[in-house]
Amino acid sequence: MKQFITTLFIALILVMSSQSHAQFNAYKFGDGIKVTAQDSSFYMKFGFRFQNLAMVSWKSTDDGTKLASNFLVRRARLKFNGYAVTPKLTWKMELGLTNRDIGGGIGSEFNKAANVVLDAYAAYTFHKNWTIQFGQSKLPGNRERVISSANLQLVDRSRLNSRLNIDRDVGLQLKHKWHLATNFIVKEVFAFTQGEGRNVTGGHYGGYSYTGRVELLPFGSFAAKGDYIGSAIKREATPKLAIGASYNLNKNAVRSRGQLGSFIKDAEGNYRGKDLKTFFADLMFKYQGLSVAVEYADKTTHDNIPTVLDDRQQIIGTFYTGSAFVLQAGYMFDNQMELVVRYNQMNPDELVANHETRWTVGFNKFFVGHKLKIQTDLTGIRPEGANNTILWRTQMDIHF
Repeated sequence: MKQFITTLFIALILVMSSQSHAQFNAYKFGDGIKVTAQDSSFYMKFGFRFQNLAMVSWKSTDDGTKLASNFLVRRARLKFNGYAVTPKLTWKMELGLTNRDIGGGIGSEFNKAANVVLDAYAAYTFHKNWTIQFGQSKLPGNRERVISSANLQLVDRSRLNSRLNIDRDVGLQLKHKWHLATNFIVKEVFAFTQGEGRNVTGGHYGGYSYTGRVELLPFGSFAAKGDYIGSAIKREATPKLAIGASYNLNKNAVRSRGQLGSFIKDAEGNYRGKDLKTFFADLMFKYQGLSVAVEYADKTTHDNIPTVLDDRQQIIGTFYTGSAFVLQAGYMFDNQMELVVRYNQMNPDELVANHETRWTVGFNKFFVGHKLKIQTDLTGIRPEGANNTILWRTQMDIHF
């Protein structure tokens, strides 16, 4: 890992110091470092970001209240993107550096290596509004997951996302957009992927994954791609609305959450799976300082039974199935301070987990949009049949 990072930085220094072959620019804070070939045959933007997080929780118990706290670097990432030869051929690579980013890759499925690579793909716009993409990236699932962790409205995503999202995968994506009317935009995405998530190197253990998504923007595009940015960073002069729906079929999934979670194997080491079906519906609305986001998710197995049995009819794994709903709203004041509320209802299947309700109230201060901000929020967690918890979090984001 250390050798990899050292080599990467040496390569960056060599590229940026080669002034006779490329133009090197850093325009403003948060806009990254940009390198352009003199003949315009390539372009690269490099950036670095990190999030420092403090958390305190109070959990009610039969003996009183249990206090716990944690301080950590939540995320630290290197980001690269640009084009090669022609602006029609774009690429992106993103690397995770913290333990939270690179964890989960200790099994033989990952060649017992750290889970460093987040995104690594190339995309080619081959005809008008048609683009084909190949590599590892986020699947076109729920909007909250596709929104970058750099652009979240609260300290972190909801419980719906952490339990039911389809995350990243490796394969092909075909993207298209068109106008139904003058200001009515329609977007479609189809993805054919391996089905087992990012950085799996040991082989193909289950079936393939098929994902489709359709989005409707009846009032035209959001300013600065605001349909995939939390908060009203750019105040919309007129109402803007984006409505999306996604469906994923992961054939013979062998991980407990599809593209995420533990691999399910029997005592002989054979992988056991089921078909997983996931449906998402979401919307984003923005007008002036107001922003509203709504999401619904539902995940089931093909036989509606989340448990996996071996030949002896013993339970060897359980898929996380069920449904969830999120409603989130915020208002951005003129001084770049924002008040946010979120309601999250989790309804996992009976054999999976207890039902749960979460209320969150957050406050944000933006100094340079999402590039430099401080966020804090307070969450009340009410699991059915269990003790309640109050969670307080404060996080600082800085993006170069």
